[in-house]
Amino acid sequence: MTEAQDIATQLDSARRQFRDELIAAELLVPMGIDGLYGRGAVFESIVDGIDYAVRSKGTEVHGDDPKVMRFPAVYPREQFEKTDYIASFPDLTGAISTFTGGNAEHRALLADRNAGLPWDGHLNSAGTMLVSAACHPSYATLPSNLPDGGALMDIYGYCFRHEPSVDPARMQAFRMHEYVLAGTPDQAQEHRDSWADHALEVLTKLGLDARPEPANDPFFGRAGKMLAANQRDENLKTELLVRLYGDLHEGTAVASANCHREHFGEAFNLRTADGEVAHSACVGFGIERIALGMLRTHGFDPSSWPTEVRTAMGW
Repeated sequence: MTEAQDIATQLDSARRQFRDELIAAELLVPMGIDGLYGRGAVFESIVDGIDYAVRSKGTEVHGDDPKVMRFPAVYPREQFEKTDYIASFPDLTGAISTFTGGNAEHRALLADRNAGLPWDGHLNSAGTMLVSAACHPSYATLPSNLPDGGALMDIYGYCFRHEPSVDPARMQAFRMHEYVLAGTPDQAQEHRDSWADHALEVLTKLGLDARPEPANDPFFGRAGKMLAANQRDENLKTELLVRLYGDLHEGTAVASANCHREHFGEAFNLRTADGEVAHSACVGFGIERIALGMLRTHGFDPSSWPTEVRTAMGW
């Protein structure tokens, strides 16, 4: 076994052990599929405290300016298509299908089911998709002509990404809290840059030893490698990493600040006050990942956590 293989084996073991400890403590509830969990009461109280800390920073930075928007975990396929997510991340995508036939079609479905055969082929698109990033449903709600200061949104909700894993930090369903701005290129860039610092301040108050790192999204396929390289070279994405497994890995991204440039402005026909294509940027806090980082750092009993951390969580 090579050194790299040995480290990979140790890391896999550490992830499984952490998952099993979280389940034994009833912080997470297993649902029979890797990466899919229920949450216990203590875990949810931590989630609420983290969101309090995020919202407090948002108020400190923006006051009452952001438009608060909360979307369900499902949105129209037409809007999903405009994001072009399927081109870059087909392996993470979740589509919703349902039965639309009559009695004859239902009998055919049940016949396949009773025979132990796959019956998914009897379902058709419901015209909806699972939300992959909390901000995605927001762009279609914006006016085509944005105001002078741009549009600033506070968005929080569940997301889905199909990447089953024994690592509890890689959940298939998780929550993301974002502050999103659509406006001029300068406004978007300033939003991204400032929130890279603000997000680090939030994590520090929560007692996490986080560090910023230029990053790229996991674009799919050969063309995706070029997109990823460009994203990193142009410094469009900064991740804030926390080491959940010590020196066995470089860290887990618990928050990120991203500049989308004109991608969503073009897709959703958004224009600035001077008629130019709008740019957008966001900061995203991975709420469950932050919770896991805090449990790893401070222990499984939140009542014993440092006073300053509990204060930052509104406790």
